[in-house]
Amino acid sequence: MMGFTVIIPARLASTRLPNKPLADIAGLPMIVRVARRAAESGASQVVVATDAPEVAAACAGHGVRALMTRADHPSGSDRLAEAVEQLGLADDATVVNVQGDEPLIAPAMIDACAATLAAQPDCVMATVAHELSEASEFANPNVVKLVTDKAGRALYFSRAPIAWWRDGAGQPKQALRHVGLYAYRAGFLRRFPTLAVSPLEQIESLEQLRVLWHGERIAVHVSPERPGPGVDTPEDLERVRRLIRA
Repeated sequence: MMGFTVIIPARLASTRLPNKPLADIAGLPMIVRVARRAAESGASQVVVATDAPEVAAACAGHGVRALMTRADHPSGSDRLAEAVEQLGLADDATVVNVQGDEPLIAPAMIDACAATLAAQPDCVMATVAHELSEASEFANPNVVKLVTDKAGRALYFSRAPIAWWRDGAGQPKQALRHVGLYAYRAGFLRRFPTLAVSPLEQIESLEQLRVLWHGERIAVHVSPERPGPGVDTPEDLERVRRLIRA
């Protein structure tokens, strides 16, 4: 597979963990740790897209490329679309969106997401899932579930337990949890900000439903492994610090 571009959107605003991208993890800002993990993948370039000069400065201080983007973007995908324009990427180029709060992201999972999109020319996006094993996760609305068709393309994403096993115990053996890692065709990213917001997206608060609502397809890579823990809260940050120190 030809090289792809990793773009990491990063904002300072966070209600649960202020200045999250700059949080220190064993001597490095979190955003730098994420970028370094992404650089271990097959990406041809790794770029941080931010609206905060402090984030750009932290990246520059550690040799990570950063682009300044507008502060009024309503979503990470909109920020990615601006970064695609700044980078001058061709419409058929592949862009992988790595979240800026995933300092333990597996480089192999980034590669698999990009490869899944390359193998599905009828899809504008690809994403990642893994099998759920805990009933508490299946019932948790903060854990996003998804179902796919026989070709491995997403049919729906939901915070509700899907698919619901009517004649069993509720949770089927192969229930899938969505991982927020995305690969896009750059041309679709350019078009994404022009798409009307979907009613389903507003109900579930899941941006990827806009893509399905407009009739586009999302390929899904089912990973045999779970991703490393992300960072949403101070407790998450301490857990990741312990894991990296170990």
